Amino acid sequence: MRVTTAWQALAHHPLRFLLTPWPWRSLLYLLSGGILNLIVFVVLAAATVLGVIFFVVVVGIVLLLLVALSGIVVARVERMRIRLVDLDGIADPHRRPLSPGVRAWVRTRFSEPVTWREFGFAAFSVTALCWLDITVLAFAFVLPVLSFRAPMDDPSAWPWWFIGVVTLAAGPYLVTAWAGAHAALTRIFLAPRDDEIGVDLTDVSKSRERLLDAFESERARIERDLHDGAQQRLVTLGMNLGLARLDANDPELDARLSDAQGQLTVALAELRDLVRGLNPQVLADNGLAAAVADVASRSSIDTEIDIRLPERVPRRVETTAYFVVTEALTNVSRHSGATRARVHGRIHADILVLEISDDGVGGADPRVGTGLTGLADRLDVVAGQLKLSSPAGGPTTLRVEIPCRIA
Repeated sequence: MRVTTAWQALAHHPLRFLLTPWPWRSLLYLLSGGILNLIVFVVLAAATVLGVIFFVVVVGIVLLLLVALSGIVVARVERMRIRLVDLDGIADPHRRPLSPGVRAWVRTRFSEPVTWREFGFAAFSVTALCWLDITVLAFAFVLPVLSFRAPMDDPSAWPWWFIGVVTLAAGPYLVTAWAGAHAALTRIFLAPRDDEIGVDLTDVSKSRERLLDAFESERARIERDLHDGAQQRLVTLGMNLGLARLDANDPELDARLSDAQGQLTVALAELRDLVRGLNPQVLADNGLAAAVADVASRSSIDTEIDIRLPERVPRRVETTAYFVVTEALTNVSRHSGATRARVHGRIHADILVLEISDDGVGGADPRVGTGLTGLADRLDVVAGQLKLSSPAGGPTTLRVEIPCRIA
């Protein structure tokens, strides 16, 4: 299992934990947070005082506006720092201003709820979280040092030495546990909400008319019939055309047979691609990430794949996710006008979350026959959800959520 957070490292490898970089990463996370909070406290306190003093002039108003927007800077640094203890990081939910210029940027930022959450996080961090960080670091390192200062030849000092040894041994675990908790609190404040994944995020309408088992059975039947029937007959026909060319003495007839053989080769290749799509062997053998990467390698658009799962997900979830992502990438290639696409996948709280995004023209609408309703139908069978953000001008983000409990 690939460990991506400090908490996972602590839970899955408690004995080998001290030999991993995670204790050091956690310590660096807390120490850097203390330095950051000290700087933020001094700057915000000074800016607030000066803003109040000079409120009657423009300078004071500008300073107070900068204080209100300071959470954006703090949050950006936090999103970088959190990768010390959470390799997945936190996405930035801020949207692009609708027009260029400082005024449009400021107006957009003040209208976003995330801006005020970030300001609240900055205030909470400098007034509460930093003191908790200091308390944990003091308990893990300062207390053992003070305990060891007791003279060893004094019988009454041995309890202090015992306390020092225990707290020093527990220090890496305590630091890592609190660093994980600190990161979790940070994620609560700074992670995107559903309505912040993109502009005009909407639930795609769904239907419960189809059952997944019936679909899978029919898909397997079609794949079997194509593989054992039409594909084999086309292969035989190609061989017969090749033999006929060997016996042909007429150049014109040979040219016609050659053309027919070429067209048959193309049709056979397309049929093989269709059969591969119906029953992708790479999905069964190597899992979702490898199968999606295989699809992306054949796409006409440069596609980045970032799917990291701790282990294989249930077959039904895996199959559904594969076909949804495949169809989404096909739509991107055909309709979006994009030059780049990205597929991001993670497991969060027993939910498989996939995001397919592109830099295309946007404007996708499930009500006008883009195929999104069909994807939602497929997801609905496994209690999944499909959400879409596709403002005019782009970018487009498709978010897929499938309940996925890994034993």
